Amino acid sequence: MKAALDYAVANWTATDEAAIANQKKLGEILPIAVEKSEGEKKEIYAKMLELKDYFVDKSVWILGGDGWAYDIGYSGLDHVVAQNRNVNILVLDTEVYSNTGGQASKSTPIGAVALFAANGMRMTKKNLGLMCMSYGNVYVASISMGANRQQALTAIREAEAHNGPSIIIAYAPCMLHGINMAKSQVEQKRAVDSGYWPLYRYNPNLDKPFIWETKDATEAYQDFVRSENRYKQLLKAAPAEAEALFAQAEKDAAHRMDFFKKIGEIL
Repeated sequence: MKAALDYAVANWTATDEAAIANQKKLGEILPIAVEKSEGEKKEIYAKMLELKDYFVDKSVWILGGDGWAYDIGYSGLDHVVAQNRNVNILVLDTEVYSNTGGQASKSTPIGAVALFAANGMRMTKKNLGLMCMSYGNVYVASISMGANRQQALTAIREAEAHNGPSIIIAYAPCMLHGINMAKSQVEQKRAVDSGYWPLYRYNPNLDKPFIWETKDATEAYQDFVRSENRYKQLLKAAPAEAEALFAQAEKDAAHRMDFFKKIGEIL
């Protein structure tokens, strides 16, 4: 037991398999120690048993939507990633305030119709990933599970292993998009295949930190956006401007993709 406790104290920030195995060993030894001891020792061993989960460093995850991460909670999110603490953030990006009725957020793309953007969003979507990358020490990834499960799993594992702040931005189809939610995984794949959503990982622990994982588009961008109700509504809400906004939205998406590719070449 002493050897196991010494190891736990010496490796109290570890989360690897050896640390977990040592924690399991203590979980087996400590109940015996409690049973066979008396008085103060019994109390100490009982307290150790109560706190055995702390012999392996805690994995801390913050989960939220784009309304929080891009918009009303951005100052708090920015403060967290700037502290260089070992904390992970998962942003479920629906590109709209899903829980409070579908208001536009700073994640809503050009041309999408939402509350407070009834004639279609006119400003470009905030580039949260790039803003977090600018710190240099933050792990950043953009994922779409339906498009590439392995890339999503790799990003989550790397974020967990990174000793510092990490943020994963996950494309999350929403009922307010006007799609069949039973096929949300398919919609995630279409978003990537059309060049609408990028896949990348920025791992500051690597010599070449930026990994671009988006393949060339296999589906037309316009076909994707026009199949979703949030974009189809634009044809009714602003018919005179709809085509120009669709073109502007496609140009903006292409610009984002090209910009990230250039980052990959530089980094």
